[in-house]
Formats: sequence, C-alpha cells, structure tokens
Amino acid sequence: MPEPLLRCNSLSKTYTVSVLSDVSFELMPGEIHALLGANGAGKSTFCKIIAGLISATSGSMTLQGAPYAPANKQQAEASGVQIVQQELNQIATLTVSENLLFNRLPHVAGWIRQRELAVRARAALDRFGLDDIPLDIPVARLGVGQQQMIEIATALDRECRVLILDEPTAALTHRETQRLFEWLHKLRAQGVGIIYISHRLDEVTELTDRVTMLRDGKHVSTRPTAELSTDAMVSLMTGDELGESFGSISCHVREKVRLRVRDLTRGRMLKNVSFDVHAGERLGIAGLVGSGRTELLRAIFGADTAERGYLQLDDDPQQHRFTSPVHAKRNGLTMVTEDRKQSGLLLTQSITTNTTLASMKRFVTPWLTIDRHREREIANRYRHELDLRCNDVDQTTGTLSGGNQQKVVLAKWLHYGGNVFLFDEPTRGVDIASRQPIYHLFEELAIEGKAIVIVSSDLEELLQTCDRILVLAAGRTTGEFHRDSWSREAIMQASFA
Repeated sequence: MPEPLLRCNSLSKTYTVSVLSDVSFELMPGEIHALLGANGAGKSTFCKIIAGLISATSGSMTLQGAPYAPANKQQAEASGVQIVQQELNQIATLTVSENLLFNRLPHVAGWIRQRELAVRARAALDRFGLDDIPLDIPVARLGVGQQQMIEIATALDRECRVLILDEPTAALTHRETQRLFEWLHKLRAQGVGIIYISHRLDEVTELTDRVTMLRDGKHVSTRPTAELSTDAMVSLMTGDELGESFGSISCHVREKVRLRVRDLTRGRMLKNVSFDVHAGERLGIAGLVGSGRTELLRAIFGADTAERGYLQLDDDPQQHRFTSPVHAKRNGLTMVTEDRKQSGLLLTQSITTNTTLASMKRFVTPWLTIDRHREREIANRYRHELDLRCNDVDQTTGTLSGGNQQKVVLAKWLHYGGNVFLFDEPTRGVDIASRQPIYHLFEELAIEGKAIVIVSSDLEELLQTCDRILVLAAGRTTGEFHRDSWSREAIMQASFA
C-alpha cells in the first residue's frame, strides 16, 4: 500500500462543548474519499481543521509524511490543500475575474494589469468548460450555481494536492454535476486526493472510492464504497438499523387557484412565463443553471421588479407586480431564498431572533418591549418540528451547520405564514436523514390549502415531493409534467430545449 497523502491522528475540537472527538482519517493519493454524516456530525469542522480555517484542540496531521499544522488558510493553500466550502467565499461586488484571482492579482506598483487578469481568468474558466460566463460582471449578478462553479474553478487554478469539496453540487444541475465529475476523475488520475462531502448518496456511490462516516462528532466507520448500499449509508448516518425512505405523496390539490402568473418578463432571464398554482398544490420548478428558476421566484416576490406581466392572488381580480418583498409579504407571499448567508439569516443573532424576524410585530407588548419568553417558545416549537440540532435556541445561528441554518430560515417563514410559499433550494445542505421533517411540512402546508412553489436542482427531490413540475430553459417555459404521467427523460429533454 502507498503511504497516505494525508493522515489525521485523533483530531478533536472543543468550543463550549465537544464538536469533534478523537477522529482519525487517511486519504490516499488519487483517491476520492466521501465524508458523510448527518447535519452537525462534525464534517465541516473536520475539514476546516485540515484547510487551516480553525485549529484542532488536540491531535496531529501529516501531509505526504511530513508534519502538517497550518496556522491559517493561506498556509494550507501554500501546502497544496484547497477547500471549496458549502457557504460561498466570494466578494459580491468584485468581478468574476477579480474573485478568481483574488490574492493573486497581477499588478505593477499596485496597479492591476487588467489585460493579464482577463487572460488568466479566462484560461481558468475555460479549463473548467465555463466559457459562457462573462469576466467583467460582479459575481452578485450570477446565480448561486454559477458562483459555485467559479469557486471550484478558483480552487483548481492553484497548486492542488488535497481538494476538499463540501456539498459542491448542491446548486448544480445534472449536466454541470457530470462536468464536475469529469474534472474530479482527471484530478484523481493525477494523484490528487479528494475529500468529498455530499448528502446526495447516488453521487457518493457513483464517484467515490471509500466512505468515512461521522456521527455526533465521532468516527463511526471507514469502508469501501462498493460495500455499502444507500440504505446502509443512511443506517450508519442515523444509527438506526434501517434507513427510512420517503413514500409516495398524497394529492391535496383543490380547484381554487391561489396564484396566477401571467406573461412575467424581466430582461433576458424571464420571457412571458405564465402558470397557475392551486390551493394544496406543490409545483416544482426544474431547469438548468441559468434557466431563470431563481429569477422567476424573485420576480414573483418583488425582490426583482418584472418589466411586464402580472400576478393575481386567490379571488382578487387586482393585478399585481410587486416592487419589493414588503409588498409581497403584505399580500400573503413568503420566500425561502437559495442563499441563506446573504439574504436569509442574521448569522450573528440567535436562533430565536432569526425565527421571529419576519413576524417581529407579533411579539411587541403593550409596553413596546419584546416578549422574549414567547419568542423562545415559538423557536423551540420549530426546533422540535424541524429536528433542528442545537444546544438551545439562544445559540448564535452562525455556529450551526449549514443544514441546520437552512432549517432556521424555513422556521422563520413557516411562522410568518401566508397562502403562497416560494421555496428556492429548500434542502440545500440538509442531509438525507434530516429532510423528512421538511418534506412533512410541505405535506402539512398542502393539507392546509397553501400554494407551494419549489425550485430545486435535485430532480429526484422534485419527483418525490411535487404534484406537478414546470420546466424552464433560457427564461421560457418548455414543459409541464403531472405526477401520473411524467418521466425523468422527458423532463431532462425539456431542460435542454
């Protein structure tokens, strides 16, 4: 057997409580090694130690046989250890090329050499097949999927001996995921070791060589991927004898139309999109990255103003074109955004504060103070309903794992209520064992007669949770499929239309 590329010996990390305990791990050259576990299992903490983002409380590491203890991310990168985190690490106001080469900008006497910057940035994107992404626009104008691909391209543009990918395909479509896999196979052939975190177990089965499972901050098992079925992975993840699967959904669709969308248009991203959503219906929106899925929800919710078209709600004949989320909220719409870090949460505030943020007026007392006791009661209610893993609801939201942060976003809008719920990537970063409470909430909302619109890059999720699926391509509607007659092949064909 060759010497391990990376060896971790009894790594532990303690804050006020232990989050990682005595975890040992080996990564071989040219290996894609899956790191799995439920939300809060310690996966991100473990990888942050390897990448120099935090230091271990105890334990040691070696890289190609030499002691390895990076004091910061820059030292880790200089050693050839690159990480692409679940939460994107980009500066929204800088251009694509500036983000790609940040800390490596070509310059003379402090002046950036723009021509060289453009050439090097274009070469980095072209190597990853991203020749359709312009270099001179702020990354904030791109979708999360495109931002994710730029982040990966940035990591691969540096010297890379160990590559850590934390949920890299959470916002990618099937086509972009396959492009990523092709690159990972090439890196494996070059001897690069890859640590791959994903809640999509079909990807783990297809891509990886070995699986290491963490649970409650402890090492559970390391086994060849070929020896594990997806049920076995879920069982190891949860500690149950048999992983729980999600059955077929019941239909709760009524005749009443909750939301009418007519000819909604915004620039090149949305072109005359029309559809209805009925009470009790779960409508999925499928499509490739850049198809206009997120732009559609933002235009409905007033985060972006549509140039043409209108909405109608329930039996109200009034035609709306919301100019802000405030107007949409007042008319009974709620929206869970795809980027919880930028537009979903106050990460420095508590779980309680974030849960009640959208409905703060309900907690104001006659003496103009906030009823903190009642706030905590509500936060604790959603903590249990969504299986939120935390010490208590006064915990700072930024200290939670990505999947648990997503559950706080869901709690905020579920408590606010409304008749139309817009979900953009609602299970992004949520492990397979923790998705059931979210899917159950979709069911409860449907039973209550709410209209639910779900955008997801995971087609299997839409097939599992929705009554009907609408497909977008290049900002237009290219297909509509009902549960009793849809097929994966037809939906994918419409996505490429």
